[in-house]
Amino acid sequence: MMKNSKALLVIDMQKGSFTIETPRFDTNGVVKRINELAEMFRELNYPVIYIQHDGTGTGEFEKNNTDWENLDELNVEPTDIRIDKYANDVFYKSELHSKLKELNVNELFITGCATDFCVESTIQSALTKDFDITVVEDGHTTGERPNLKAEQVIKHYNWVWQNMIPTKGKIKVEKAEKIKTICQHGV
Repeated sequence: MMKNSKALLVIDMQKGSFTIETPRFDTNGVVKRINELAEMFRELNYPVIYIQHDGTGTGEFEKNNTDWENLDELNVEPTDIRIDKYANDVFYKSELHSKLKELNVNELFITGCATDFCVESTIQSALTKDFDITVVEDGHTTGERPNLKAEQVIKHYNWVWQNMIPTKGKIKVEKAEKIKTICQHGV
């Protein structure tokens, strides 16, 4: 029996979500922290999983179109895993759950876009599937909303996730720097 493993999820960091019309909070900082975590996960032989919304047939995020592509600034390696998603919740009708089981992953580190849609929905879904979850506090982003600034949305969801009732898995919210320290020292 293989020991349980960690995986880094990078959700929807796609060109179509980062346009002049849809600016995101601290994009450069979020990308930098995702790249640093991804590099560390690879060095520790943990999977890095890039999730891309596949809107084939909708006219947006059509597979292999520019808006579907990951941001150029993301360091995606050929050894990384790519999963297509079809709804806010990455687990919905995708290969993610079976791939995580195959890799014996029980602990997810979650990053990406958009905090209040796909990141939130995936965290809720992963929690009901009893994963241990670490949300990267400064590793997800979103845009301005009708009643809230993007930074307020991010802070609000970090607070929500810190205060959720855990299932068999646990949930915590940690900054990227702390995660790097914990993972590198095996704590």
